[in-house]
Amino acid sequence: MVALLTAGCGGSKEEDKTDGQSSEQEKLKVGFVYIGPVDDNGWTTAHDNARKYLEEKLDYVETSYVENVPENPADAERVITQLVNEGNKIIFTTSFGYMDPTIKVAEKFPDVTFLHCSGYKTAPNVAAYFGRMYQARYLSGIAAGKATKDNLIGYVAAFPIPEVIRGINAFTLGVQKVNPDAKVKVVWTHTWIDAATEKDAAVALLDSGADVIAQHQDSPGPQQAAEAVGKFGVGYNSDMGKMAPKAVLTSPVWNLGPYYVEAVQAIKDGTFDTTPKYGSLTYWGGLADGTIGLAPFGPMVTEETKQLIEQEKQRIVSGEWDVFTGPFKDQQGEVKVPDGQKMTDDEILNMDWFVQGVEGSTK
Repeated sequence: MVALLTAGCGGSKEEDKTDGQSSEQEKLKVGFVYIGPVDDNGWTTAHDNARKYLEEKLDYVETSYVENVPENPADAERVITQLVNEGNKIIFTTSFGYMDPTIKVAEKFPDVTFLHCSGYKTAPNVAAYFGRMYQARYLSGIAAGKATKDNLIGYVAAFPIPEVIRGINAFTLGVQKVNPDAKVKVVWTHTWIDAATEKDAAVALLDSGADVIAQHQDSPGPQQAAEAVGKFGVGYNSDMGKMAPKAVLTSPVWNLGPYYVEAVQAIKDGTFDTTPKYGSLTYWGGLADGTIGLAPFGPMVTEETKQLIEQEKQRIVSGEWDVFTGPFKDQQGEVKVPDGQKMTDDEILNMDWFVQGVEGSTK
């Protein structure tokens, strides 16, 4: 069963009584659709923290959310429509598989604004937003490359789509910057959040010789698997060091709150534009604007490694350099991006191949 939980204080209206008269000021209702539970300590927790930030910063906003919504069209369309019928004028749909259902529902409700996370389709009332998580992935790869002793890093990955593939590639480029001999072995789970499946995949990678576990998954299961056998890991979405403190080197994390505030305010002001500006995306924030970043480092990360990561971060933030700047090769050893050439946003967003150093298939 999909449960609707409404956040905020009181109802949707505030009443001020003056001289016996009652005047009502409508709250702007904003709804959120989540793939997992709000306490997953990963992807959905990060989005829900952003929702809470939005309510805190904009006192005219009232939010609600529906958690654990499957990505199949029937369920997604039903829940999105439900939020519209409950009076939400802005709706954030926060998983890749909600893209087509969002577009379909948006066609029926042109006076509602929809913002879809991680997809590539837009409409007059639908924006597509995401973050340049590959930048933080690259930095976390440096930490992993320095930490591995056996030169095999396991990567538990959800689905073989460009979002996940480019993250694996960026992570591997970070690993190989500091440890050219290290390999990154990928296992696909075909789920965004299933703690048991994710943990089992991590165990299989550890059994195959990996001594660091990275992930593109929503639960801390892979990190807990690493900690259980005295190995290290790199979390994702939220600070997973809290869930596996002896294992987690750091975690690439989301900070979407400021964007949510900016977008909702612009919609209220009538200045919001859904037109794609970064390839297929309306918004694609990175390290420079704080949309993504790294969680605090674990105690096992050396000062030397921290300093190197900071140096690389500043190169990216300054605009001097970005992760997908050549030269680097694909898995077959062919030069994919020549020396000094930078991949375009479209090329990065549609990445469907692995860089040299990754063990696994993109299928």
